[in-house]
Parts: sequence; structure tokens; C-alpha cells
Amino acid sequence: MIDKAHFIYVIIIGTSVTFLASCIGALPIFFSKNISLKIRNILMGVSAGVMLGAVCFSLINPAINLTEIKFNNKIIVAGYISLFILIGSFFISYLNEKIPHEHFLKGKEGKDIKSLKRIWLFVLAITIHNFPEGMAVGVGLGSGELKIALPIIVGIALQDLPEGLVVALSLKAYGYSNKYAITATLLSGLAESLGALIGCITTSLSTALLPASLAFCAGAMLYVICGEMIPELHKEEINSAKATTGFIFGFILMLFLDVGLSW
Repeated sequence: MIDKAHFIYVIIIGTSVTFLASCIGALPIFFSKNISLKIRNILMGVSAGVMLGAVCFSLINPAINLTEIKFNNKIIVAGYISLFILIGSFFISYLNEKIPHEHFLKGKEGKDIKSLKRIWLFVLAITIHNFPEGMAVGVGLGSGELKIALPIIVGIALQDLPEGLVVALSLKAYGYSNKYAITATLLSGLAESLGALIGCITTSLSTALLPASLAFCAGAMLYVICGEMIPELHKEEINSAKATTGFIFGFILMLFLDVGLSW
């Protein structure tokens, strides 16, 4: 259990870690002009695998365990968790539909695409992607339990490192300067920190919201993984197997983190 006297410091550290991880991940753009599509896909595969591992082991599993304390009926537990997974996924789906943005490979989505500069479309796409990750970190912190919070923080921070690099190098590949690439990565990191703050405040207001919040974040992240990351990983069939290998490695890495850091 996190000591209440140190809770504010834990929140500051937790919300800062993911932001810093994105920034650190982007730093190699000052030393490298480009990244091969193969390396990009492997890195994004690892990132997606870590996210899926976080969904399964660090979000859904504790949500089920906490819900079972309230309800003895397994069907009710499954229905309750499933409901909030669906709500989380529909929430991100709604943002995708309403907010104008552009993915690096998937292309443009949302309304009023022409009203924004392309760089902002990329920033908004990254923000939609990162926001549920931040919320997951915040919900973990809001639980007040290190065994829940620590694996999520470490896992999301680890996947932010390659993700920050891929985002920055992808922007450079589109002709943007180091300044724009770093700024976009910083903004996406801030969006993640904002999501963490919202998730933390929501959960800390009432422990009764914790299982629902964990399941909500799981649903939001599942939508990003299945709807955005996996399709992009398999755009280039020649690197598909390597991306899948990275994905499996990331998933196993998150398994070790969750088991090793849950005490």
C-alpha cells in the first residue's frame, strides 16, 4: 500500500516517468537521420506487445480479482468487466471519429481534416493513441497499491521508449525538422501525463471505481492495439513476421514485469 503521506510524490513521479520516457526515446533523432521499416516494425511490435501484456496482466486481471470481492457470481463479474471494456473501446472509437488526425501509414481520419496543418493531425493521432496509456498509469496510481501501479508504470514507460523514437523518426521521414519532431513527441508525452492525472484523480476519489477504471483503460488500449497498431505493423508483408516476433517479445516482457514487480 502506498503511504498517504507520500502519495502526491508518487503521483508526480508516476505521471513524469511516461512523459520522460517518450522524450528520451525521441533523442536518437539527433544522431540518426532515418530508421529502416524493418526496425520500425520490430520496435512498434514490441511496443504493441507490451501494451497487450499490460491490458491482460496489469489491468484486466486485477479488475477481475477486485470485482470478485464484491460479487460471488462469476457471470456477473465477467459481465461487469466486459461492460467497461466495451465502454473504454467505444470511447476511443468516438474520439477517432470526431477528432481530425492522421496516422503515419493508415492515413487521415476524423472530421474537418482540411482545417488543420498536417503536423497537428499527426500530433492529434499520437495524442489519441497515448491518452489511454496515461489513464492506465493514473488508474494504477489511484489504486494506492504498488503491486498494481508499478508493473503498469514500468511497462508503459518501456513501450514509450521505442514509440517515442518511431514517432520522431517518422515525422523526420515526412520532411519535418528535429524541432517539430521533438515538439510533437513532447506534446504526445504531455497528453499521456494528462491522461495519468485524470485516471489517478478519478480512481482515488473512490476505490469502488477502481475495477471499472481498470477495465475501461483496458478497453481503450485494446482498441488502439487492434484498430491502430496491429494493422500498421502488417502494412508491409515483408516485415510482418519480424513485427510479430517483436510483438510476442513485448508481450512476454510485460508478463515478466507484472509477475516480477507484483509482490
